[in-house]
Amino acid sequence: MTELVDTVAPPAAEPQRRKGTLLIVDDEDGPRIALQVIFKNDYDVLMASDGPAAIKLAEQRRVDVAVCDIKMQGMSGIEVLERLKFVDPGIEVIMMTAFETTETIRKALQLRACDYVNKPFELAHMRRIVSAAMQRRTLESEILTNTEKLRELTDELQNYKVEQQIAQTRGDIYASIIHDINGPLTVISGFLQLINQRIGNVDQLVAKDLDFTRDKLKVVTRQVTNCIEISRRYLHTLRRQTDDTAPRVSVAQLLADLGHLLRVHPALLDNDFKVTPMTDEIGVRMNGTDFIQSVLNLVVNGFQCTPQPHRVEVTGEVLADPLDLARFKDTAETRLMNVEGLDNTPPLLRLSVSDNGPGIPLDILPKIFDTYFTTKGPRHGTGLGLNIVLRLIKDAGGAMHVRTRPGDGTTFTLYVPAAAVARV
Repeated sequence: MTELVDTVAPPAAEPQRRKGTLLIVDDEDGPRIALQVIFKNDYDVLMASDGPAAIKLAEQRRVDVAVCDIKMQGMSGIEVLERLKFVDPGIEVIMMTAFETTETIRKALQLRACDYVNKPFELAHMRRIVSAAMQRRTLESEILTNTEKLRELTDELQNYKVEQQIAQTRGDIYASIIHDINGPLTVISGFLQLINQRIGNVDQLVAKDLDFTRDKLKVVTRQVTNCIEISRRYLHTLRRQTDDTAPRVSVAQLLADLGHLLRVHPALLDNDFKVTPMTDEIGVRMNGTDFIQSVLNLVVNGFQCTPQPHRVEVTGEVLADPLDLARFKDTAETRLMNVEGLDNTPPLLRLSVSDNGPGIPLDILPKIFDTYFTTKGPRHGTGLGLNIVLRLIKDAGGAMHVRTRPGDGTTFTLYVPAAAVARV
């Protein structure tokens, strides 16, 4: 009978924790070797007979704790302490001295030595203070590691929430697309029903019926053409424009689509809203929905700057020359964002969203693009709107300028790479 063999693998051993590294710095062989013997089984021990050798070891290896004699030939222990802290501020340094003075101890503690020991030292005392220093260093490393992990998780969460907000706004834009197409389709459906009622049960069309049918079919044809144009426009709008692909949709059309969204936006209320039509036929080298979303966020931000009825206006123009960046100086009332990432090759679109509200408090202005920063209540703002706009404009190689004056309103201006609209 074949014997069954237990093939269950033994539990995996837990990863062995790294031994701490102890650096001993002393120009006398006796204390240096004695400390090596004491700690060789507990830590990875490095030894240096002078200051320069100790600094070189610290630059090449991670040192957790250093035990350093104060009085040495050449570089003193105080100088070694200072240089070790420069290499790695987290190194725990214990100073040894046979010539203790108040001034020496004060200087060592001022340079953040964690402890000092008199020569000759007691073995138990030396073990105790080195162990305590090693524990502090280990705890500090764990705190730094956990802090970095927490920062990474926070960044991931912020990016996730920003992407959610972008997706939500895009959903609103797509709903507007469906609404735009639904209007013509409703007309088409209604007119086809009228035609069917008029001629569906007759054997022969009289002149009056024929004229009626022709007239309604012309309307149907126009509405079908509208649906096709809307579909084509947004198929191209949803595509990311590349450097070698001319935009298919003009800024004028994008602003008209923005108007459709804002006519039914709940933030409009009793505010006076105006979009000044652009005279130039120009497109932007930017995803169309990202452009609409950027301007939409700025307009809604303008609507919500005060509960009192006020004016919000959108204007745009084409710049045939590069921006003179020397004119843009950050002040208490102005900021230019992403100047280093701006594709300053003309033509450029300059599009401004202005309001005559109360303006942005000057102490708040530096914070307005921070993720989650908002002055609204928890039910009225996510703190993502301006941050999203800046992200989208950065992605397009554009820049964003804000000018505010308390009591005199705010203007956000986008500078976006532009190009002639492709003809189809």
